[in-house]
Amino acid sequence: MHIAEGFLPPLHAAAWGVASAPFVAHGVRALTREVKENPESTLLLGASGAFTFVLSALKIPSVTGSCSHPTGTGLGAILFRPPVMAVLGTITLLFQALLLAHGGLTTLGANVFSMAIAGPWAGYAAYRLLRRFDLPLMVPVFVGAFVADLSTYCVTSVQLALAFPDPSSGFAGALAKFGGIFAVTQVPLAVSEGLLTVLVVRLLVQSSKGDLTRLGVLPGTAARAEDDGAAVR
Repeated sequence: MHIAEGFLPPLHAAAWGVASAPFVAHGVRALTREVKENPESTLLLGASGAFTFVLSALKIPSVTGSCSHPTGTGLGAILFRPPVMAVLGTITLLFQALLLAHGGLTTLGANVFSMAIAGPWAGYAAYRLLRRFDLPLMVPVFVGAFVADLSTYCVTSVQLALAFPDPSSGFAGALAKFGGIFAVTQVPLAVSEGLLTVLVVRLLVQSSKGDLTRLGVLPGTAARAEDDGAAVR
């Protein structure tokens, strides 16, 4: 994740930017609607963005041109749905590129696609799937955060393998190499992020039960619609 500035070939960097743009544009609409309809969400939105910023800034050197770290996107995806998280993640990545030299502007599209789009959608899908069963809330919360983190690195492995295929085994060999290196650090990081997200949600249940009910995380008459239409509106 956080592929370094200038590391991707220009064509690949541009292609990932084009692929990410529609998701971010849709996310801007979703975020604007959320703030307009529920201005009381502003504080929790800011906290979700800060959670992502802090966790994803804790980097560990990994694959050449990249690094391992928690992503923090599972929390925002669970609370506000993946489209909103696409915007929060993009802002996080932009600030980190400009202020911390973490990531880069030329690789922003690729980093956004893996961390702010693919990760939140995969994590949210896992969370929603488990919510269909009679499980304690913290089980789908943990799995959602775990999957959001790990899937981000699966996509980054694909991005690097496409850009730098192995001379002998091609894309498949490079994918196995990048994914295997990431797995050493990322699996325990994903577990840790899942546990931390559970802790944060537990605290929110105690301090912001009304907000969680309105957002559909907790059951109640004020909860949002649970169908997929609500997730992508």
